Amino acid sequence: MKWVSRTHVGNVRPTNQDTIILSQNLYGVADGMGGHLAGDIASRMTGELLTASVVGLEPRTDTLAECIRQINAQVFARQKEDEALRGMGTTLTVLWEGEENVCLAHIGDSRAYLLRDGELKQVSQDHSVVAEMMREGLITEEEAARHPYRHMITRAIGTDPEVEPDVHILDKQPGDRWLICSDGLTNCVPDSMLADTLTENSLQDAADQLLQLALTRGGQDNITLVITEVAP
Repeated sequence: MKWVSRTHVGNVRPTNQDTIILSQNLYGVADGMGGHLAGDIASRMTGELLTASVVGLEPRTDTLAECIRQINAQVFARQKEDEALRGMGTTLTVLWEGEENVCLAHIGDSRAYLLRDGELKQVSQDHSVVAEMMREGLITEEEAARHPYRHMITRAIGTDPEVEPDVHILDKQPGDRWLICSDGLTNCVPDSMLADTLTENSLQDAADQLLQLALTRGGQDNITLVITEVAP
């Protein structure tokens, strides 16, 4: 797959705690959380460990899930050992490309979208308080956007001794475009704008425009995105 990536600290945060993962046929984003530097350490550690874990392996969902479980244990142990890192954690959304399929693993509220045949679909499912409330029909999408717990995630790497990622295997089709991004993008740019931008532009231009949209529409958080395209 061809790919482009962008990351930006945004308009408010003092540091960028997002990590881009681009190695070993991996395409992903980890969005760190925690105190000063802790989120950065959690996301970077997760990216480095995952890249090292899959060297020489064939893309499989069970392999990817087990790698993530082991990484979670290591990040959790690190934050327990160092008081300055207590409470650190990170989201992870990553594609692992094979010859005919892609494996998707997901924890947290970073997202994976697939643009196929002109239709954009969110493939990942947010692990957050408001997303779960929406799925249960307790609040509307409009209410979720204003909810005081809208940034509270229910699953992350490193915050608990064990974690279970969502994993999927999906076929590859020529022309497919994937968008993997942190919530710094999706909190500012609605899905309709994501779809139009991805559909109407080259990879480079789409990446530039999405980043600029997030910045001009608030940029309250770090903004990170990876766009990939299956060769025609």
